[in-house]
Amino acid sequence: MKNSPALSEAAFQLDGKMPLKQAIPLGLQHVLAMFVGNLTPLLIITGTCGLAGGEFADLQLQLLQNAMLVAGIVTLVQLFTIGPVGGKVPIIMGTSSGFIGVFNSVAATMGGGVLAYGAIMGASIIGGLFETVLGFFLKPLRKFFPSVVTGTVVMSIGLSLISVGINSFGGGNTAKDFGSMENLLLALFVLVMILVFKHGTKGFASSSAILLGILCGYAAAFVMGLVLPTTGVTADGVEFTKAWVLNWDKVANAAWFEIPALLPVKPVFDMRAIAPVLIMFVVTAVETVGDISGVMEGGLGREATDKELAGGVMCDGLGSSFAALFGVLPNTSFSQNVGLVAMTKVVNRFALATGAVFLILCGLCPKLGALVSIMPQSVLGGAAVMMFSSIVISGIQLITKEPLTPRNLSIVSVALGVGYGMGANTGILAQTPEAVRLVFGGSGIVPAAMVAILLNILLPKDEVK
Repeated sequence: MKNSPALSEAAFQLDGKMPLKQAIPLGLQHVLAMFVGNLTPLLIITGTCGLAGGEFADLQLQLLQNAMLVAGIVTLVQLFTIGPVGGKVPIIMGTSSGFIGVFNSVAATMGGGVLAYGAIMGASIIGGLFETVLGFFLKPLRKFFPSVVTGTVVMSIGLSLISVGINSFGGGNTAKDFGSMENLLLALFVLVMILVFKHGTKGFASSSAILLGILCGYAAAFVMGLVLPTTGVTADGVEFTKAWVLNWDKVANAAWFEIPALLPVKPVFDMRAIAPVLIMFVVTAVETVGDISGVMEGGLGREATDKELAGGVMCDGLGSSFAALFGVLPNTSFSQNVGLVAMTKVVNRFALATGAVFLILCGLCPKLGALVSIMPQSVLGGAAVMMFSSIVISGIQLITKEPLTPRNLSIVSVALGVGYGMGANTGILAQTPEAVRLVFGGSGIVPAAMVAILLNILLPKDEVK
């Protein structure tokens, strides 16, 4: 294994020219890292709105197909820009999970159904345009986002994702066999293989460790299906298929080609949805600043420029409005892939673009998308726990770029302790007004960001000696 082909130096350069045979697998591992996360928010929200089955089953499949197409298109805009839109940064875009809490509340308020989902789409169009405007004014606003603030946001992003990764590690907490020895051993096998490729090889194989580990996971799951029982029985005597089983029927039944539909759900503009969603788009802008800061620090060892941040936030906004036209939830920077860049140091935009093209092909070819979607959660979890922890390390690197003065320590400590802790344990907000729960109860990222920004404004600056 030590004689793997040398990885082109261009892989570690934003604009380097690298061979297609190396670029494709490096881009593909980005897709595998985010594929399930890109579809999960849609599965949750369509389920909340009652669009997950019956007469709406075809609509849900259509929305999932559109989600892949949109993610690929918006990623290309982020990588290569259209005018001022896009940061030319190595970021993968995808369906945001940060809006799940707000959208669940909107669906409950409006009684679910196509009307509620249409209101979510209408709010996403307005909110996306609002975030785009924020991007235009990001340069004068950047003083509110020094490295101690963006680093704290990046840390909170990583911390919030670790629980997601460990959940996948066990097979997904909705699985009947969650935490079974089979799921845990499969995830552990993937993690070990990633470490073997990462540190036991050099060049291309080392940088493709995530992809190779996931492929080993597919192979292991296939072998397990040949030698182990693929079904189990619950305590109630109900038979179920184990979470690690590869569902090849899903691939066989998927079509080879299908044109995605524009406006599969008619947008509805309702202030009950627009008001809370607008607030979330402000937080999303802060999270995107953190993601771009994290990927530039972790991948290139430097801070992001004003132009990169502004273009990235504008792409977030317009990408979300564009996604809503296809019935897809807001498209934002994907923190999972920030961790992948930080771990591999591969920042080549062409390599990431091959992943974006693959997403577009998945949107046009349901069979290709189905092949990726059957990946067992435990296989993804074996890779995710390592990638998500890398985001935390990127946050620490950002925070420590400035001296750890008493002021900076206070900002980080209070933002993570009170802010992130409050969002991570949402029960503490049970007696607060609904508006507070909508904004701060979704994840620890939102309150941590708000607390860090507020303290950075209020606390007196350190005296220059």
